[in-house]
This record gives sequence, C-alpha cells and structure tokens, in this order.
Amino acid sequence: MQARHARKRFHHWLGTAVLMAGAGIAHAQYQAPPEIGEENASIAISATGEASLPQQEDSRRMLPSLPGLLALALENDAGLRRQRFEMQATRQEIPKAQAGLKPQLSASYSYLYQNSSNIYTENPENYAQNDLYDERVSGELTENYWQVQLTQPLFSLERWRRIDQAEVQVTAARLRLAAAEQDLALQVIEAYLNAYLASHKLGLLESKREALVLKSRQAQRAFELGVGDRINLLEAQSRLDQAMSDQVQAENDLDNALSVLERLTGVLPDLHGYSLHDLQRVAIEADWGEPDVWLGRTAGNLQVLLAEQELRIAEADTSVRRAGYYPEVNLNLSYGDRDSSDQLRASEDTRTSIEVQVPIYRGGYTSANVRQGELTVSAGRAAISNERRLAQQEVRQYLRGLNGEVRQLEALKHSIESSELFLEAAEKGERLGLRDLVDVLDARADLYDLRIQFVETIGQYLFARLSLEAAVGELETSDLQDAMELLNSITGMKG
Repeated sequence: MQARHARKRFHHWLGTAVLMAGAGIAHAQYQAPPEIGEENASIAISATGEASLPQQEDSRRMLPSLPGLLALALENDAGLRRQRFEMQATRQEIPKAQAGLKPQLSASYSYLYQNSSNIYTENPENYAQNDLYDERVSGELTENYWQVQLTQPLFSLERWRRIDQAEVQVTAARLRLAAAEQDLALQVIEAYLNAYLASHKLGLLESKREALVLKSRQAQRAFELGVGDRINLLEAQSRLDQAMSDQVQAENDLDNALSVLERLTGVLPDLHGYSLHDLQRVAIEADWGEPDVWLGRTAGNLQVLLAEQELRIAEADTSVRRAGYYPEVNLNLSYGDRDSSDQLRASEDTRTSIEVQVPIYRGGYTSANVRQGELTVSAGRAAISNERRLAQQEVRQYLRGLNGEVRQLEALKHSIESSELFLEAAEKGERLGLRDLVDVLDARADLYDLRIQFVETIGQYLFARLSLEAAVGELETSDLQDAMELLNSITGMKG
C-alpha cells in the first residue's frame, strides 16, 4: 500500500524534483537568463533571431540537459496547464459537497400591488363605514413583505455521501494530472532522442558522402583510363546518391525533432557541433531481472491506478444514487414582516418547523438510477482489467525490445571493432601498394553505416528503458540522469 502511495506522488517528482534537478545539473546547457528588456523571460534571442539556449563556456561542452528540458516543458506546455486548472476546479467539489450539510440562510423581499374587483367594490353600500372601508371598497392593495429563512439539514444520506464522492474525484484528478505529466515526459524524451540520433546520423552521413564522392571519382577515373568497368562506376554513383538521399532525410528528421522540442519546451536546444567518441566503451545494462517481477510492478502503472480510482468514483456515485431511497429531515426557521395597506393582512411571523421528506414513488426513477450506477461500476471493473493487460503487454514489449537491443549493441560493437581493424589494414595495404584506394573508401563507408546503426540502436534502447520505468509508474529523475550520462559518455565536441 505504501508503494502505491509513493507511485501516486509521480506528479510531485515532475512538478518539483525535475525542476530542481534540471536547475542543479552541473552540465546543463542553459540557466534561463532574463531576456533583454523583459522581466521573467526564460530564453535568450540569438543574433539570427532564433530562440536559443545559452551555452557553457567550457571546452568540454555537454549535451543539452534532458531533465532541464523536461523542467521547461512542465512549465511551458499549454495542455498541462489546462490539466492543472482542471484539477484545481475539481478540488472545489469538496467544499461544494460540504456546503450541502451546512445551514442555508436566505433573505427575500417582495412588493405587491393589487387592483381587484370583489364583493366590496361591487356593493360598497352594503357595508358599514369603518377604518378599513376606504381600502376595501377601492379594490387597491399594496404590500411590502420581508423574510429571513434558515434551513439546517438534520439528516441527508445523499449529501453525506456526496462528500466521499468529491474526495475520490479529487484523487482521480491528481492521477490524471500525473498521467499527463508522464505522457509529456515521454514526448520530450522521444523528441530528444530523435534529435540526438538525427544530429549524429547527419554528421556520419556527411563523412560517408565525402568517402563515396572520392570513390565515385576514383571509379570515374578508372573507367576513363579503361582499367575499370561501367558496373563499378554505376554502383559507386548509386551508393553516393543513396547517401545524399539519406542525408536529406536526416536533416528533415533533425528539424522535425527540434521543432517538437521547441513546441514542448519553448526553447530550441543546440545539438550541432557534437561527434561520437569511442563506442566500445559504452556501458549497457544487460540484466533486467525476471519478467514476472516487472509484471507484478504494473500495479503502479498510472493508467491502472487511474482506472482503479475511476471505479471508486463510480462506486461512490452509485452510493449517492442509493441514498435516494432514504428520507431527508430539515430544520426550518423563518421570520417574516408583512406591511400591508389592508391592516387585516399586516403581520409579523416567526416559524419553526421540522420537515421530513419521504420518497414513496417517483415512477421508477430511483431504481433505474441505481441500476445505471451499478452498470457503470461493472464497466469500471472491466476497464481496470483492460488497463492491467495493456500495462503488462507494454512491459513485455519493452523487455523484449531491451533484450534484443542489448544483444544487437554487443554484436554491433564487435562489428565496429572488426570494421575498424579492416579499415586499418586497407589503409596500410593502400600505402604499401597492396590494396586499392577504393577498398579503403568502401571500408570507411561501411564503418559509417555500422556507427549509424549503433547510435540508432542506442536511441531505441534508451527509449525502451525509460518507457519500461514509466510503464510500472517508477520513472524518476535519476533515470533521466543515467540516460544523459550514457549519451555524454559516447559524445564529445568535434575536433
């Protein structure tokens, strides 16, 4: 039970801990300084007019901080602000429900003018004249009436149960906010990893294109000298064209990912100027434990918790509906003062009454209303079962992905190592006249392809890893920091 309560505090991590972590990380690339001429601004404007993040003056500049970007997204995202306002609005259900059990005091005033035809006005001669004669035979009447009324519920089961209903509604609103924050976190993570991948893929493709340009020229020269064939020339040109096409696609992917980050965070992070370091040193966690352990932790999945809370709301609502079978008892106190031109109508009234309302027959409305609530409860139970299965499916999917990506990364490490050795041998053979320059260029292009596959797999591995933590409701700031450490370990500034 304590673990569940801890998971329900997910929104506190996103709302406070991430903000603190984003501000406190030493290698964060921005500290959100004030904008020139404007108070409370969070971004600086570069000379080109684009929103940019201030960079650290450090020769070993780190990547833009993922926790820091998430902290900005939590403050910037309009959809999340809407969710916060909706949660605050839902909180007002509690005082509204409590008000139903408190005294209700009201005051009223009415003015009456009446001109009527009656027995006095039709036959005035039949009545003796007295102090009221003129008012009666004229047929006109004016009145001023003041009243103060106090109503105090003494027994109302429905109103008592509405308080419980309001409390579970507030808890559900908090969970909806936490789920929205987690969804936003995953959007930022995905966009960041896509931008990181596209940035490095673009750099590798540029280097690959340069190698293929040299290879194409070499094939063209060999063909012109009659020592090469047309097939080799066309193959070299085809690979060059494909590399150029991939480069254009990588540029589009980078622009799209940065655009998503800018929309979510309000800033445009700078991912240019970085290159990959030695990929052999990257530390990948390979042991993820038993699947059954992870499946048992899906009880903390935010969508499962939300479905359970929605069931509690349905049960509380059904309880309120059942209260329609019970009577209500109210204490009524009132004071009235009637000032009338007809002295026989003038009065001061003080009333005290206890009112009992017993529902006897409403045409079947109450029973249908209760039945409707019971069916909603049944639907809620089915929703919980569905969310649990979805959460378990996600966990299995991410675990399979992680295990496959770990094996793929290990295989790519060996492939890159072998490719580097082959490139060294080809370069040495080319210097000794034992190998052709084309062999060197082919080996170099193949090495770039392997490094592209490696960085793609790293991105998939990190997203699956963070998504797995989110699927069991345990995504924390430390997970984002671990992801940043891994990315920084294989990334550095271009020489």
